[in-house]
Amino acid sequence: MSSRRDKSGKSNRRDFFKKAAALGLGATVSGSSFWRPREASAQITIPKKPMPRRPFGRSSIMVSTLSLGGMFDILNNRLMLAKALDWGINYWDTAEGYGQGRSEEGIGRWFARNPDTRKQVFLVTKLSARRGGDFTGRLEESLKRLNTDYVDLFFVHGIRDISEMESSLKSWAQSMKKAGKIKLFGFSTHSNMEECLEGAAKLPWIDGIMFTYNYRLMHEARMKEAVEACYRAGIGLTAMKTQGGGPVKSDSESEIEMAGRFMQKGFSDNQAKLMAVWQDKRIASICSQMPNLTIMATNAAAAVEQTRLSMSDRALLAQYAEETCGDYCAGCERLCSGVLAQRVEISDVMRCLMYFHSYQDLGLARATFQALPAQTRELLTQVDFSKAERSCPRNLKIGRLMREASTLFV
Repeated sequence: MSSRRDKSGKSNRRDFFKKAAALGLGATVSGSSFWRPREASAQITIPKKPMPRRPFGRSSIMVSTLSLGGMFDILNNRLMLAKALDWGINYWDTAEGYGQGRSEEGIGRWFARNPDTRKQVFLVTKLSARRGGDFTGRLEESLKRLNTDYVDLFFVHGIRDISEMESSLKSWAQSMKKAGKIKLFGFSTHSNMEECLEGAAKLPWIDGIMFTYNYRLMHEARMKEAVEACYRAGIGLTAMKTQGGGPVKSDSESEIEMAGRFMQKGFSDNQAKLMAVWQDKRIASICSQMPNLTIMATNAAAAVEQTRLSMSDRALLAQYAEETCGDYCAGCERLCSGVLAQRVEISDVMRCLMYFHSYQDLGLARATFQALPAQTRELLTQVDFSKAERSCPRNLKIGRLMREASTLFV
């Protein structure tokens, strides 16, 4: 196949690599055994090996190292649940707020039609305190939608500070465990992760945490210490946002180099980013947003193969992380939002931009944005963010990004 070149002399094949990597199709393009449709059909297959499992903290419950993130239309895509079980993905994650309950409802319809599978699944749901304090009543509604009597793990959704895990929640969790409504209890966090992890390690009633963790953050000293503290405390750890996408998307020579290099080795850069996290044995599972079978197959194949990245592979990821540092919001909201006279949840808005630029999912970005407090959305074009920008260690253009979100997601 001939390769046309643009005016700068760079091959159009680079654009091909970038698009293929963004779609998670590197393994397909390279002809790897990682993931390949049969030549005579569109049927998706993955290696005939069992999905690895790891103990979830001190509970010793064995969970698949790949978790099915429930932020997609489960109600109309239950084939995903069937294939997840076929491929050994037994950790299913959802939340009250995903699709306004449609995610939970979709899983519930699955259990209604396949009741024998409930015991095979490590089921997680979440409730946000920002939606109201009646956790008991709302948990009951979640259980009804899920068509189950209990969840294996309950998360307080999206905390920003460990002080949110007040003593009343400890009492509530104990009562729900006694009633058989939940087995394990913890929280998820996208913001100020290190502080939340450090605080949780001192609370013996926290069983599990889901937190942002990826090739960009896992080598930072404070994050390493916080993860180690939780691991030693017996807390089950689930990594999310493992692709390290940010609110800005810019071209990078390292990204192009990564795509080509990893494809030649038989996997995509998307898969490599998952592998980097799996190499940390303290992480029980990676929760991945997998809205279609192609992405789930490529992720499952990466989990099953358990290929270890070489030192040069990791160096390439590190180089890319350094080059694109200014594209990524690390969630250290205490530094930016904390200096503003009027409170704006900057990291939440950055997450919406990440869904748009990195996930390329305008619907999810817009729905997440519209769920933010009205005051936050109104202040985006009114507040002077110059102090926040000066406090950002990654030099993000916060004011411009806030204005961009206010225009994109209305």
